[in-house]
Amino acid sequence: MPDEAFDRHLIRYGMPFVPHLIARARGTLLWDANGKEYLDFTSGQMCATIGHNHPRIIEAIQRACESALHLYSGMLSQPVVELARRLAALLPAGLSRSMFLSTGGEANEAAIRMAKLTTGGFEVVGLAGSWHGVTAGAAASTYTGGARRGYGPSMPGTMAIPAPNAYRCPIRHCSGTCDTTCMDVGFDMVDAQSTGAMAAVIAEPILSTAGMIVPPPGYFPKLKQKCDERGMKLILDEAQTSFGRLGTNFAFEKLGVVPDFLTLSKALGGGTALAATITSDDIEADCHAKGFVHVTSHVSDPLPAEVGLAMIAVMEEEDLGARSERIGARLRAGLETLQQRYECIGDVRGMGLLLGVEIVKDRHGKEPDAATGRAITMKAMELGLSMNISGSSSAGGMSAVWRVAPPLTTTEDEIDRGLAIMEDAIKAVLAR
Repeated sequence: MPDEAFDRHLIRYGMPFVPHLIARARGTLLWDANGKEYLDFTSGQMCATIGHNHPRIIEAIQRACESALHLYSGMLSQPVVELARRLAALLPAGLSRSMFLSTGGEANEAAIRMAKLTTGGFEVVGLAGSWHGVTAGAAASTYTGGARRGYGPSMPGTMAIPAPNAYRCPIRHCSGTCDTTCMDVGFDMVDAQSTGAMAAVIAEPILSTAGMIVPPPGYFPKLKQKCDERGMKLILDEAQTSFGRLGTNFAFEKLGVVPDFLTLSKALGGGTALAATITSDDIEADCHAKGFVHVTSHVSDPLPAEVGLAMIAVMEEEDLGARSERIGARLRAGLETLQQRYECIGDVRGMGLLLGVEIVKDRHGKEPDAATGRAITMKAMELGLSMNISGSSSAGGMSAVWRVAPPLTTTEDEIDRGLAIMEDAIKAVLAR
């Protein structure tokens, strides 16, 4: 546990504190107060997509310090206007209007509110195991284990459908390859529960907190069709999948579907607090005509918008999508080699530089082994590699999955070094 000297006045919020203060961060590396170096294979909280303290991000913050950091919410600055233009240029015509907030939860909250307003409905469908935030509306559509327990009733009208987990089919129907029957079963249950006031479906392209679940090809076009048949809007939460991490600017470009709402966060801010809710001209105009209100203290702040512009510039200039595919292939090959060597690795999955490694007691039974997963994670940290373990109580029991998502600027040598530390940690734990 952390020394009482630095954590005794802090509220604990659901994850253990690392037992050393972090003093500095650059690129893929962290150093604690004692000078020990760590490789960061989670990009901070999945936000330092172009590495920690990238020089262009520092320059952007310095520019903001010479102009404006924060303004009255009704005032606009040039960085905010330009960031909206840049995003519109990157996105298809149906995603042309942006609203800039601080966190992914806020962005999802705004999208849910707009979807309810424009449709006139209030029922929102999410996927089991999902994570969309901790504010009221977003939390109501978050279906990850302890995130819901003990807080009383959630928003009326929220429902979940099974996540398309091919490794652990939630309806015990398929094995290895999802045929999307789980979606049909889920919507049968939604239709049975609906009061006829359906508003939206909210989903992540890859369900990260659920254990890095990758829906099969064709899943999202089918999901959009289900929405259209019911007059619902599709919200895609690309907190972790945008800006090159999967090899393209946005995950939906790989999915064959354009959502009604796109929410961005994490990577957009390059390590600062920035999120966006994006929708079409028509939906924005309809919501505006109906009196849409969603004012926060830091909506349209100039400092994070300046940083967002710098992050997009780096992504394009360094072609980080292509780099993610190349470095991600090297990382995945290394993880699959470890899978061949160690029985405790049941599955390796994901895309680009967003990968998951499921830890099991044995591959035949596929029983999750969270204790071993946590022990290896802690040993890796001791050896100089920061990664985290995630999982959901949905879809077939508690999973134990390493989330491996280093910055897109990570070098091949750093990938190899991280893989070597993982193997040393596995060996040490299994030898106990």
